[in-house]
Amino acid sequence: MEITVNGTAHEVDVEQDMPLLWVLRDELGITGPKYGCGIAQCGACTVHVDGVAVRSCQLAAGDVDGEVTTIEGLGTPDSLHVVQAAWVEHQVAQCGYCQSGQIMAAASFLDVNDDPTDAQIDANMSANLCRCGTYPRIREAVKTAAKNLRSA
Repeated sequence: MEITVNGTAHEVDVEQDMPLLWVLRDELGITGPKYGCGIAQCGACTVHVDGVAVRSCQLAAGDVDGEVTTIEGLGTPDSLHVVQAAWVEHQVAQCGYCQSGQIMAAASFLDVNDDPTDAQIDANMSANLCRCGTYPRIREAVKTAAKNLRSA
């Protein structure tokens, strides 16, 4: 099957029902998306398919219809994505394990709502779990990214 990830087309010889997460990690060597729970509950595996945040641990590779973007493809080689920059500014990450999924969820969320309230941020971002409990910093980073998107 052919799959386009971060702008590059790849031919992979896998079963159609193999989870996208394992295609990314094991077949393509893209390790930004993490295995967390395996049941699409924690969000560590979040990637974008045509800009929409999806849980790659439960999406069969054969069901991918569109371009996949991982944390590695979110920014450019020369600059961080606005959400990545806000994460750095607010020192969101502690252990960092969930952060690629958090960032991907935030970027997709801000594509449809660039002026979210605290309640909207909390509701959207609480679907991605952070064992370190950096939710207050996540909220502030999302607010900063939203402000920077609006002023760009």
